[in-house]
Amino acid sequence: QESDQQIMDFSLASFGEKGKKTWDLSGKSADIFSDVIKLQDVIGNLYGKEEDIKLTADKGDFDKAQGKIHLEDNVVITTSSGSKLTTDSLDWDRKNKLVTTKDMVNIERGNMVTTASGARGEPDLKKISLEKDVTVNINPDTEEKSKEQNVKKKIVITCDGPLQIDYDKNIATFNNNVNVDTQDAIIQSDIMDVYFGKTGKDNSGSEKEASGLGSATMGSKIDKIVARGNVKITRGENVSYSDEATYNALDKKIILSGKPKLIIYSGEDMNASFGN
Repeated sequence: QESDQQIMDFSLASFGEKGKKTWDLSGKSADIFSDVIKLQDVIGNLYGKEEDIKLTADKGDFDKAQGKIHLEDNVVITTSSGSKLTTDSLDWDRKNKLVTTKDMVNIERGNMVTTASGARGEPDLKKISLEKDVTVNINPDTEEKSKEQNVKKKIVITCDGPLQIDYDKNIATFNNNVNVDTQDAIIQSDIMDVYFGKTGKDNSGSEKEASGLGSATMGSKIDKIVARGNVKITRGENVSYSDEATYNALDKKIILSGKPKLIIYSGEDMNASFGN
C-alpha cells in the first residue's frame, strides 16, 4: 500500500510544562498513512526528572490515535544510569509509561546479565517483570585479577518465571523452580528473594559501595537471599532441607527454619560410647 505522504528525516516531539521537552521520536524516513506512521531507523528519547531513556530500532510503527509505538529489529533501550535492554520487538505505550515484548530479552546492568522470554515494565527499566525461562548471571568485579577466583565467585540464578526486579528497592523475586549455582553450593526453592547492595559513582566515575547516596542504584553484589518453599541446599555431598532459608552475605551464615533437616556425609568414625 502506498502512503499518503513520505517524509525524509522525520521527527516528532512533545513538550510539557514551561516548554520542557518530554519526548521525541525521529526516523530516517516516514511513510504517513491515515492512522499510522511507518518509520525507518527509529530513535526515540524520553526526558525524565531523574533519568533519560533512549530507544532505537531498525523500523517502527507510530499509532497516531493511541500514541503507541511498535518497534522491530535490533531494538535497544539504554538508560542514563547504565541499563541496557535488547530484543527483537517492543511495544512502547507512552501514555501509560510501559514497554512490553513477547520475544527474548537481554538486560545488562553493571555486572549482572539477565535473559528471559517476554518482559513488561517501565521504560527506565527500574521495575520490570520477566515472564519465563529466566537466567541471571552475576559476574565478579572486573578488578579481580585471578581468573580462578572470578569463576569461583560467579553466580548463576535460573527459574521458570516470572521474575520481578525492583531496582529502586534493590530486590529481585524469582518464582517457580528457582536454582542458584554459586560454584561451591547449589540452592533450590519455589520462591526466592535476592537483595542486592547499592552502588554509587565517585568523582572519577567508578562504582563504589553506597551509603545513603541519593543517586545510588542497585549493584550486582548480593546482600541477602531468602529462599521459601521446598528449600534444598547442596554443598558437595552434604544436603539440607527446610521450608525456608536465609543467607546473609555479611556473616556468611545460613539460617534454616521450618522443619530443617541435615544430611551430612563424614569420613570420620561416628561410633561413640555413652554413659548413663
